[in-house]
Amino acid sequence: MYGGLSTHVLRCDGAPVPIALSALPTTQTAAIPETSVVDTLLPVLAADSLPRLIVLGDDAALAAVLTHLMRTERLHVEIGYVPVDKTYGSRAYETGTGNAAAKRAIEGRATETPLIRDDTGTVLVGRATITGVDNSRLEGEAYVDDSLLFRGKVNAMLVSPTLHLPGVRAGIHKGLRKRRWIEGRAAQLGSPAALVTRDGIRGERPVPRSSFYRHDESWYLVR
Repeated sequence: MYGGLSTHVLRCDGAPVPIALSALPTTQTAAIPETSVVDTLLPVLAADSLPRLIVLGDDAALAAVLTHLMRTERLHVEIGYVPVDKTYGSRAYETGTGNAAAKRAIEGRATETPLIRDDTGTVLVGRATITGVDNSRLEGEAYVDDSLLFRGKVNAMLVSPTLHLPGVRAGIHKGLRKRRWIEGRAAQLGSPAALVTRDGIRGERPVPRSSFYRHDESWYLVR
């Protein structure tokens, strides 16, 4: 217990444990936490009116936890994020890394944060990279809300969450030109064939369209 909270650490893939977390109850899990492990922890956390789960891992680990909480309608659980090294997610949510992030996850206050998901029902924490098939250029048309992001061919389309509303930003890689970001509630792509990599996890097959957008509920990030 800390400050009236039931706090538990989910240690993913044997990540080094910062000193600040060493005294807290900890559950070991794979790099991508299994939903059964999360389900086992939630009844324990539910014993407190303000449950807090600290994810010690990378962006894909946090995304897996948030995806499961979203799908099971349990986004009220406070989430602390402790990456070992800098990630796209740690930058987007300004959590820090290592022991500094651990102290913040324990002592910080949970605030409502935009939850970004895609059309497959998967949460995005750090960065989605959308490319053509077999390392080819991405062909298609993409919008952020009503603003055209690109039409034609680009090296890649990038999508990230933001800490503030409206919640999503998207940009493109197009040769040596400077990247241009557009913020909005949703980023949508139509393409003959696109390959989506979410938080380092590549999709199994090409898709003709992809959308990332702000979910109708927020998540509670501890900072």
